[in-house]
Amino acid sequence: MAVRSTAAPPTPWSKSLAEPKIHESAFVHSFSNIIGDVFVGANVIVAPGTSIRADEGTPFHISENTNIQDGVVIHGLEQGRVIGDDQNEYSVWIGSNASITHMALIHGPAYVGDNCFIGFRSTVFNARVGAGCIVMMHALIQDVEIPPGKYVASGAIITTQQQADRLPDVQGQDKQFAHHVVGINQALRSGYLCAADSKCINTIRNELTKSYTSNGVIEFEFERSNDVASSSLGTETVEQVRYLLEQGYKIGTEHVDQRRFRTGSWQSCTPIQARSVGEAIAALENCLSDHSGDYVRLFGIDPKGKRRVLETIIQRPDGVVQAPTNFKAPSHQGNKSYNGNGYSNGSGSGQLSAETINQVQQLLAGGYRIGTEHVDERRFRTGSWQSCQPIETTSTKEVITALEECMENHQGEYVRLIGIDPKAKRRVLESIIQRPNGSVGSSGASKPVASTPVANSSARATATSTSLGSEVIEQLQQLINSGYRISAEHVDQRRFRTGSWSSCGQIEANSARQAAAALEGYLNEYQGEYVRLIGIDPKAKRRVLETIIQRP
Repeated sequence: MAVRSTAAPPTPWSKSLAEPKIHESAFVHSFSNIIGDVFVGANVIVAPGTSIRADEGTPFHISENTNIQDGVVIHGLEQGRVIGDDQNEYSVWIGSNASITHMALIHGPAYVGDNCFIGFRSTVFNARVGAGCIVMMHALIQDVEIPPGKYVASGAIITTQQQADRLPDVQGQDKQFAHHVVGINQALRSGYLCAADSKCINTIRNELTKSYTSNGVIEFEFERSNDVASSSLGTETVEQVRYLLEQGYKIGTEHVDQRRFRTGSWQSCTPIQARSVGEAIAALENCLSDHSGDYVRLFGIDPKGKRRVLETIIQRPDGVVQAPTNFKAPSHQGNKSYNGNGYSNGSGSGQLSAETINQVQQLLAGGYRIGTEHVDERRFRTGSWQSCQPIETTSTKEVITALEECMENHQGEYVRLIGIDPKAKRRVLESIIQRPNGSVGSSGASKPVASTPVANSSARATATSTSLGSEVIEQLQQLINSGYRISAEHVDQRRFRTGSWSSCGQIEANSARQAAAALEGYLNEYQGEYVRLIGIDPKAKRRVLETIIQRP
């Protein structure tokens, strides 16, 4: 696939006609544009729809193993430079193992350090972002220097150095997430290179044909120079193994039969002492062969932190042995002990409460779809929930299995059950089924699924409120326990886009019940509008929480 790269245009400030320098191992999609003095390092992937223009500010440097995702724009002003890691001047420097994700804007002078993550539609302009920083979605970083290892929340606007210096530290699971994104994009880079190589792609097509005519199981190998092929493992699994070894992680495997799968009673396979991808793949295939008909999962182990950095099922009882394309690095699971091959057998998530099972049955009987979400304690207060694997089944038994698997993968976190009306495309239920303290019951008494929309798309019946969701009640309780003040704001649909919120008034409450009653009054008063809950630190005179609790 031809790379669309051109020399810099002659201008009053530069007539160098410099051209991009792209490493042979990088993949640059033909629907992207690279112009001028741009260095693209080894194993970089530049996705479709990107624009990297070193025609005004110049030069640019993109270090090895970094991924530049769809729609990213990288440009620079004529004036202003940053010092790169090689001590030379650049308009834009992006370090190694960085992720510049969909629609982000990096505008020079700008420096993005090694192992950074820049979220969707976020902007970095005239700023330095230190190594290991995580910048989430729709954030603005301007005229500041972010110290290394800091976390910038979604929607944050960081334009003063005082704001930058007060940012919280990145947590371990944030680092896992960033590593996961890098690993995924390395697999994509390899896949795109293969797709452009007729020898490689023809080999896969031949293997696909053989597998369909033999036993119906898709088995193929990823052949390219210096790569390890597997006769039974999928491309994604091979790439995951390679990534884990490159990062210095150990590799472990576990198996479990169908009966014990629901309780999470996994058992370790033979320890893998591999120094190469080939040795690891051979050990994995032995585990698959020894435990055919069982679930088998692969995980990575951080030998320093003695924690897991990846869990992905690579074999199921039906014989399918390809890893899913979107494998997910799990959060830290603190209640499992470490041994030479990973973790000892966990006790699983435990059985779901009768209320939760009843809710699942009612949802399925009503024709609703079911989903799950999880969030750690730090992000619970901001409502930054993340989805577990989608549940595509109408069987109560299979749904329960999926719920328990989500709970097991995210032990030590909140997990909630979601009911979704597929026709109206709205939520009809949100119910917390697991909390960090280990309790796994439903957040309230079991009630039939509401047949009419509720104000905040949450479960209508909770132990404390008739309209607010259980997570809002939890947030209220945490705010009161921390000594914060509570208020609310509202805005109509027209002004919502401009952010012209109006105050509902101060809430004087000594308990979550009193605060919930006041909020419900505002929800009734401002029906058809957005309403958001505000938490205020009275000492620092700043907001610690903003979360929308009602939508039109």
